[in-house]
Amino acid sequence: MSTAGVVAINEMVKKESAFVESLMLEAGKVIVGQKPLLERLLVGLLANGHVLVEGVPGLAKTTAVKTLSETLQTKFQRIQFTPDMLPADLIGTLIYDQRTGSFTVKKGPVFANIILADEINRAPAKVQSALLEAMQERQITIGEETLKLDDPFLVMATQNPIEQEGTYPLPEAQVDRFMLKVKVDYPSKAEELQILRRMARTDKPAAVNRIVSPADIIRVRKVVDEVYMDEKVEAYIVDIVEATRFPQRHKLEDLKPLIQYGASPRATINLALASKAYAFLQGRGYVTPQDVKTIGLDVLRHRVVPSYEAEAENKTSEDLIARIFQEVQVP
Repeated sequence: MSTAGVVAINEMVKKESAFVESLMLEAGKVIVGQKPLLERLLVGLLANGHVLVEGVPGLAKTTAVKTLSETLQTKFQRIQFTPDMLPADLIGTLIYDQRTGSFTVKKGPVFANIILADEINRAPAKVQSALLEAMQERQITIGEETLKLDDPFLVMATQNPIEQEGTYPLPEAQVDRFMLKVKVDYPSKAEELQILRRMARTDKPAAVNRIVSPADIIRVRKVVDEVYMDEKVEAYIVDIVEATRFPQRHKLEDLKPLIQYGASPRATINLALASKAYAFLQGRGYVTPQDVKTIGLDVLRHRVVPSYEAEAENKTSEDLIARIFQEVQVP
């Protein structure tokens, strides 16, 4: 692409991404800190991907997703997952009408723009599968009728770490459907003091204003698609993903016995899309290798499966990915 073309895209992105600052300010009325989490939820929204958020209870995971949805003029549905839940509780069912002798479809809560799947790993496998099918196909089949889901359709799922009691771990193949897996940690001391001052009261926090509509999101996604990615950055993304499968090709022979499964081609697509969306959030019309590095861990952490040997050495997928980013040559 010519320099003039990149400049034109850059100007368009600057104009179109102006809403991001307002949206962050609105979310900041309720959420203290958590900027990386809010940014990644926005990346999921703009790149048409789903987000899995993991952290212990009480870290404002639900509040962050709910607050973001309130800044959008979209239909929002919070679904609390429980061990006794059935797929019909999620997608809907057929209701028999005695007068007419026919069945009618009763739609479930999944028919909304933004779904907060709260504590997804507390629901049994059948319910998880029903949601993950909806995420992948963007449609639901009830009886003989196939119904399209609304656009935009975004699932933001929260999960407690597996060691929490009464959870069903999500299988790797299903977790792969999420574009990003974000880990939420405890706030800093200064942030916790701010949380105390703002939240230790009986009245509700301030309401947030609606900033963007579904039509805006669909329009902005087309702009994100136009964000320029140089051939060298494309090659860098492919190298990173390849290094999770064949580390020895990138002079990382010691990682070979530590990785059981590397990332799939879906990871390559998602890393490119997420990098474009992240560049858009920064108000830039082009992707830098630093964008890939910043968002890369969230795209890859749930797609790289450590071996038993890695676990014996207390090496997590994050450790392995950090090493890959450290060693693979940056363009």
